[in-house]
Amino acid sequence: MKKKVIVIALGGNALIGTGQQGTIAEQFENVRKSLDGIVYCLKTGFEVVITHGNGPQVGNLLLMVEACRNQIPELSLGVCVADTEGAIGYMIQQSLTNRLRQEGIDRCVVTVLTQVIVDKDDNAFSNPTKPIGPFFTREEAGRFHREKGWHIAEDSHRGYRRVVASPNPLKIVEERAVKTLLKAGDIVIAAGGGGIPVIMKENGDLEGVDVVIDKDLASAVLARDIHAHCLVMLTGVEYAFLNFKQSNEQALHRLTVMETQKYFQEGHFPPGSMGPKIQAAMNFLDWDGERAIITSIDKVKEALDGRTGTMIIKD
Repeated sequence: MKKKVIVIALGGNALIGTGQQGTIAEQFENVRKSLDGIVYCLKTGFEVVITHGNGPQVGNLLLMVEACRNQIPELSLGVCVADTEGAIGYMIQQSLTNRLRQEGIDRCVVTVLTQVIVDKDDNAFSNPTKPIGPFFTREEAGRFHREKGWHIAEDSHRGYRRVVASPNPLKIVEERAVKTLLKAGDIVIAAGGGGIPVIMKENGDLEGVDVVIDKDLASAVLARDIHAHCLVMLTGVEYAFLNFKQSNEQALHRLTVMETQKYFQEGHFPPGSMGPKIQAAMNFLDWDGERAIITSIDKVKEALDGRTGTMIIKD
């Protein structure tokens, strides 16, 4: 691939905004609003791969599963991830195809259902911490723990939720397909929601596991496997910050990996928000990426030009 490859990771707020119900019409409208940066990258000469979150959508699907518990067979978490990866991919694919036609750009947009390999011996399997799905009462939580073997934890005093493991992603199974599509000049949507988690058995077979993979960490692995030059992670804020939302808050503009690691170890980037993005950026640069950028959805052009956002580079 002669052109430089960029992986753009759309955060959850690209699809469901604060205060919205998350209807399909709202999600389509939000996707359309998030396309300016992607189109700019294409016009600048990048080959583009898009990843996205799926947390709210998986949560909604699990609510449907729970509501139909005694009427239809239950869907596994892995299948729910696959379902939402396809559905969200469709929304991005259609919206971007329409926008490219309006811009006079003749390119094909393709969604690849992506399996991501995790280690069956990852320590995360013995310490599930990622909350998913609906809230339960204490009684319901106890019953599901007994009947289904689910791990249940109290979530911010709002009730009880199922918690699952979130192991580190190791490899993108469909890596070769993504590379082939890029070489053909296509725009690829892949590793949605962190990808469909699978383990590799001793005989080489793949098998799905009911865990979730962090979207940004999976995006970094995808970027590594397809030899991308830049990883852009789009979120609800324009910068990563030191002392976020405190009186001494400080926006971070340009960092080396060493500086980023120092701030990371000092606890400036919480695990549930900015932490995975920072870890993904450091991983990507350790794997020979050129630069990683964290910024808001509407600031891609400015961030790539170095005028805003947090850019992390090698030491």
